[in-house]
Amino acid sequence: MRRGIFTLTLFASAAFAGNISQASEQLADHLIRGQYQAIIGDCTACHSKKGGKPFAGGEPLQTPFGALVPPNITPDRETGIGNWSEADFRNALKKGVGHGGKRLYPAMPYPAYTKMPDSDISDLWAYMRTIEPVHNPVEANQLPFPLNVRLLMAGWNGINFSAEPFKPDPDQSEEWNRGAYLVQGPGHCGTCHSPKTVLGADKTDEALQGASLQGWYAPAITGNVANGIGGWSKDEIVRYLKTGSNGRTIASGPMSEAIEHSTSKMDEADLKAIAVYLKTVPPLDDPEPKPVSADDPQFKIGAAIYHDTCSACHGMDGKGAGQLFPALADNAIVRQPSIETLARLVLAGSQGVQTKAMKTTPAMPSLAWRLDDEQIAAVLTYVRNSWNNAAPPASASDVASVRQSLTDR
Repeated sequence: MRRGIFTLTLFASAAFAGNISQASEQLADHLIRGQYQAIIGDCTACHSKKGGKPFAGGEPLQTPFGALVPPNITPDRETGIGNWSEADFRNALKKGVGHGGKRLYPAMPYPAYTKMPDSDISDLWAYMRTIEPVHNPVEANQLPFPLNVRLLMAGWNGINFSAEPFKPDPDQSEEWNRGAYLVQGPGHCGTCHSPKTVLGADKTDEALQGASLQGWYAPAITGNVANGIGGWSKDEIVRYLKTGSNGRTIASGPMSEAIEHSTSKMDEADLKAIAVYLKTVPPLDDPEPKPVSADDPQFKIGAAIYHDTCSACHGMDGKGAGQLFPALADNAIVRQPSIETLARLVLAGSQGVQTKAMKTTPAMPSLAWRLDDEQIAAVLTYVRNSWNNAAPPASASDVASVRQSLTDR
């Protein structure tokens, strides 16, 4: 009898231990999936301030309407989301309504996150509950009156927002649909790369066609060869998202943050899916600009400046030097309609993003001390219209505006 009881006890203990082990494995998988959702959603880049604690609040986002500061989303109960429920969190991501019915601004890209399934949001919530709570009060809303009245967002949502899940295209492959989901949903690429309406909503009929953002120009990432990424191979797109460099361009500005915190840590299969999808995004049917004539006085001045200042790195033929110095020849990034980013790079310089796959990064020196606005406009006009490039000429006034914006920061 005692032996039977002892045997049953052993079986019960083993079963109990097995259940604990299985539950632990399930919890671990839950958290790992949630951490990956935070990566593809690029939560760190916005909600972490340089030199600060992760997710404790970010740098101000300068919008056309005023400044918004990404809030503290650590589990701190007083200054973070520690007193939120999972339902609060889900409503914030899918409806733009946070704890206590507080309406959010679409700088938090809930119009894209709404495409996420509840299961992914549940995974993300579980992960967010495990990060270090940080007591850090953040005044997120710094908009002027009346834009600082959050109730106005109810009207904005009624005009611009529809809480709908992602709908796969049955005529496309599983890989294409995965890429479409990542770009349109948690990756929220259109938040930066799509032009905006007067109310700040994405122009859905011009998705991913390029837009100005915080003093940078987020380029077109459509299948357009002239000024999109239609001329890039899928491998080049993947390499850029993984390392920040692909021989055609080096990431800078907000894109470098997205690569550092998000795409460089994504699965290779997801990066390939994004590349497959982006290559199929249709461009606008805009006429291609004619190149500026080589006899144009501005073009000639720009050629001389390029020879003296730029050719040592980028080559007299504009072909650059592989991963170190991007090629300017036949470059869709160079041909963007706005010179905002190009002028900024010449004026302020830039450091390539550091990733696990690219630990040593090249840099572009600042030339603001050496070149005036007219000289920079001339050299940009030359670059944008040489080596199979064609784009409108740059103006000194546009360069001056960029210079002033850098001074005001």
